[in-house]
Amino acid sequence: MKVGVARETAAGERRVALVPEALGKLTAAGLEILVEAGAGAGAMIPDEAFANAGARVVATDELYAQSDVVLRVQKPAGAEVSRLRSGQVVIGLLAPLLDPSLMQTLADAGVTAVSLDAIPRTLSRAQTMDALSSQANVGGYKAVLIAANTYGRYFPLLTTAAGTAKPANVLVLGIGVAGLQAIGTARRLGAVVSAYDVRPETAEQAESLGAKFVRLKTAIDATGAGGYARALTPGEQAAQQAELNEVIGNQDIVITTAQVPGRKPPLLVTAAAVGSMKPGSVIVDMAASALGGNCELSRAGETVVTENGVTIVAPENLPASMPASSSQFYARNISALLLNMVSGGALALDLEEEVTRATVITHGGKVTSEAVAKLLVPAGGAA
Repeated sequence: MKVGVARETAAGERRVALVPEALGKLTAAGLEILVEAGAGAGAMIPDEAFANAGARVVATDELYAQSDVVLRVQKPAGAEVSRLRSGQVVIGLLAPLLDPSLMQTLADAGVTAVSLDAIPRTLSRAQTMDALSSQANVGGYKAVLIAANTYGRYFPLLTTAAGTAKPANVLVLGIGVAGLQAIGTARRLGAVVSAYDVRPETAEQAESLGAKFVRLKTAIDATGAGGYARALTPGEQAAQQAELNEVIGNQDIVITTAQVPGRKPPLLVTAAAVGSMKPGSVIVDMAASALGGNCELSRAGETVVTENGVTIVAPENLPASMPASSSQFYARNISALLLNMVSGGALALDLEEEVTRATVITHGGKVTSEAVAKLLVPAGGAA
């Protein structure tokens, strides 16, 4: 079976789906690896490195014509979609809940779409395949570095002959993988760190890294399914927000990481909260996207300075800003998922197996994911 590694074409995307170090296990399983010329350039991996690891570097047309499986980081777009053929498999972070129409297009073309977005995060044996977690880890780290670079003061407590610099007060909102990495990184830089999440069970995790867990009097438990937080009701959100605004106003740095898969991120930092912050304070909104962000004043991909002197940074695709490390982690994730679906050097999809059932979005000309299929039903229509 031939497995192709596509070159990413999305603006700002520098990651690559496989790195040379990951090829050994795949070739040992009987797979032939084709790599599109220039696929690793953004991650500073030359074509020669792939060739030396046993891959065959090919042109774009040859990659799509010969590959049985195409590995990607982001979903295909435009010409990439038209190159895919019936019976071919595409694996990547396809964002099926955000772009169900693309999934329908792939299904109509007879393409089997497998998305790492849908890995069951509560299944222990799927942890090696959890690309969302590995990439969030990178993002949480980079978000703190962006905050430190933007903030006009020191992060740690410093005592010098010229005087003493107080440590920065950092608040991390959302204690998932990205939040925990942000806590650990901010602590290593010497900041005083607080953290908040609507899931009370995350308190122990935050405190184990040296953060103070913010316990609101409203004390809403929003533990959801699959390891994520559920969306709050309007009443719950209003009660939480009023108390959270007071906490935010006392911070130098706020890093927000809260997301709900396939839905608009929860609003955690209102315009009023931003207005209560001191001049020179910094907000890094990791959840900012076309759907919105955790901060009301965020603009995805932009840096905004408010009238009261608060800088709001809303970076998009933070993992792509550290392409070497991100690609290394991602390659392990996608390799583990692919090998879970391979037997005797050929693809053997078992749709009754839990990981395969969750990650296969389209197959046999149909959208097989129930969650995606529901999004494709017109309002008021029948499934």
